[in-house]
Amino acid sequence: MTQTTDAAAVRQPPKPTRARVHRAWFVAAVTFVTIIGAAAFRSVPGLLIDPLHDEFDWSRGTIGAAVSVNLALYGLTAPFAAALMDRFGIRRVVAVALTVIAAGSWLTVWMTAAWQLMLCWGLLVGLGSGSMALAFAATVTNRWFTERRGLVSGILTAASASGQLIFLPLLSWIIERYDWRPAAVTVALAALAVVPFVWLLLHDHPADVGQKPYGAAEFVPKPPPVPGAARRAVSVLLSAARTGPFWLLAGTFAICGASTNGLIQTHFIPAAHDHHMPVQAAASLLAVIGVFDVVGTIASGWFTDRFEPRRLLAVYYALRGVSLMFLPLLLGPAVQPPMIFFIVFYGLDWVATVPPTLALCREWYGEDSAIVFGWVLASHQVGAALVAFLGGVARDTFGTYDVVWYASGALCAAAALMALVIRRRTGGVAATV
Repeated sequence: MTQTTDAAAVRQPPKPTRARVHRAWFVAAVTFVTIIGAAAFRSVPGLLIDPLHDEFDWSRGTIGAAVSVNLALYGLTAPFAAALMDRFGIRRVVAVALTVIAAGSWLTVWMTAAWQLMLCWGLLVGLGSGSMALAFAATVTNRWFTERRGLVSGILTAASASGQLIFLPLLSWIIERYDWRPAAVTVALAALAVVPFVWLLLHDHPADVGQKPYGAAEFVPKPPPVPGAARRAVSVLLSAARTGPFWLLAGTFAICGASTNGLIQTHFIPAAHDHHMPVQAAASLLAVIGVFDVVGTIASGWFTDRFEPRRLLAVYYALRGVSLMFLPLLLGPAVQPPMIFFIVFYGLDWVATVPPTLALCREWYGEDSAIVFGWVLASHQVGAALVAFLGGVARDTFGTYDVVWYASGALCAAAALMALVIRRRTGGVAATV
């Protein structure tokens, strides 16, 4: 009797136990840390402008050109990064990207010519960080999550701001206390430190570990490699380029990049230093933007669900333009309350343009909207690259950044008008130009 009872107990399913944390959350955590690092690597060039100018006597335009190459490649690499991940896997692409960043940052320690800055910080770091842009976050979210995709996407987008918040004060302190070379080595070591976690925890697909995506009802097999994904990215670009809204969205987002990454992220610290503000204080102000960036992004998503995205874009760009017009009056040797107000306001508006731009991409391009947004993001970085270069040239020419602030304010006003011109999609096919 006892043997029969024991056999029956064996055949019965085990009692439910407390559910373990799904592997998807570990993958999301590693992705978050990786994107934090990528944001930190991109934020360093603004700290290097004055030290490199003082040591090598390179013009700010020359240094800005290297920064512009970095920003442009960050954007232009993004549409193809997802294709590379589909072909070779997330883990391999991200591990190689981090290694490339480490090599580019490490090699700058021995540079003696401007072309070496272009090669190391422009080409290598630009390609590496571009492989870990929004396409990386979107790929991880789509593969590992069926539920909570919006939450995870928001968290991973906020990682970029968090990286700026964490690393900018630290790296500025290192540069001010020691030199720019220890800061470059710090970036290289930080990139290499993440590689083991990526290789061990960042699995390409839930099927690799025998799990379903988080929230999925059924097991999802791992799809085969997709060698033609890059070709599709180009074909979607060619199709979207025949429509008017694409050019308006790309144009407004290029101005967004010009007035954020290209302008404030690259030139705010040297501009503040021109007014005798300590570098560490200026870097801390720039880091505070990252705090309010997160709040502004979440709030903008809430607004986009309830209001017309075209009008939201127009308001965001108009307010940003007005604030830039006042910035020359706020810069000084000490941080005053009006400057703090500007930093808070600019932080709230920093990437508030992303949710309504995404909504308009979905409205016009449907299933292709993610790829179209990747190309719109590329225009964002091209705009950032142009202003990173032209801002340095303007500083060399006029001896001040004032003309750059006023010109960027005017561009934001133009972007506000462009946003209002975007039409609603009324038919099943996007209207051509």
